[in-house]
Amino acid sequence: MKAIIPVAGAGTKLRPHTYTQPKALIPIAGKTILSYIVDQLHEAGIDEFVFIVGYLGEKIKEYVLHTYPDLKTHFVFQNERHGTGHAVEMTRSIVGDDEAFIALGDTICEYDIKEVMDSQYSMLGVKKVDDPHKFGVATIDEEGFIEQLVEKPSIPKSNMALVGIYKIKEGELLYECLNTLLANEDAPKLDYSLTDALDCMIKKGVKMKSFKVKNWFDCGKKESLLESNATLLKKTGGNVPENHNFKDSIIIHPVSIAEGCEISHSIIGPHVAIGANTIIKQSIVRDSIIGSYTSLFEVVLDNSLIGSDASVKGLSRNLNIGDNTEIDFG
Repeated sequence: MKAIIPVAGAGTKLRPHTYTQPKALIPIAGKTILSYIVDQLHEAGIDEFVFIVGYLGEKIKEYVLHTYPDLKTHFVFQNERHGTGHAVEMTRSIVGDDEAFIALGDTICEYDIKEVMDSQYSMLGVKKVDDPHKFGVATIDEEGFIEQLVEKPSIPKSNMALVGIYKIKEGELLYECLNTLLANEDAPKLDYSLTDALDCMIKKGVKMKSFKVKNWFDCGKKESLLESNATLLKKTGGNVPENHNFKDSIIIHPVSIAEGCEISHSIIGPHVAIGANTIIKQSIVRDSIIGSYTSLFEVVLDNSLIGSDASVKGLSRNLNIGDNTEIDFG
């Protein structure tokens, strides 16, 4: 089985961070989004990966080759993005008729991956959502088999959304349906959905079964990324180097602090992830993600997302305040 991971998107909702960094390499709870996905699949026994890259694709390729030198990897460049269906279709020459495990490159989920891998059926991950209009939606029978799939329906028949995790056993038919989808001259779009190709497979008689994910971590925009960071830190407990250099500082767990950081006269946490070789002095940081090689001095940060190689310096104030005084620095 080969894993297909589309990571060609520009991640516009996470700008300005994604101007210089692919969305899949944004850090969260001490790891990149992409590493959560790759590690999960590799631990389940998959050792061959196909990455569909585009925007800042060379950075993803460099990261994968450096971080996972023992994996068998392929890189397909999707220079013109026309949806997930178009992206997956580009992998046909590599995947062929083999089984495929497709995981969207911004999807971190908790689920029983062994159950999914061992199933005799193709399996699609789903989760109940409040507003199904924004997702691919599955209509599911009482036994968990999928009857119909619709991408972003105007009138949803179900509130079970596709989370972006698919184990496909019928590889040859998948690519036949993708080719049919892309060859449809009546298709009024430049965005071809993988959901439509999977529904085509169901119409041709393929039995697909749904599985519910326990948690679906949204990494699409700043607010949800920070919320997911906090949740994952609570689950993992975070990580702090044993030989750290933290002078006169308080660490409130859970936090994740990478190697080489210098922290002094500061309060860090809870729910903070800090990249490698970052310097923090006389600051208070909570519920935030801080990149690598960044410098913070005399700042108070809450619910903040700071990139790598950045510098933030606050204002130093000297006060002599009498009784019955109220000061708001904004």
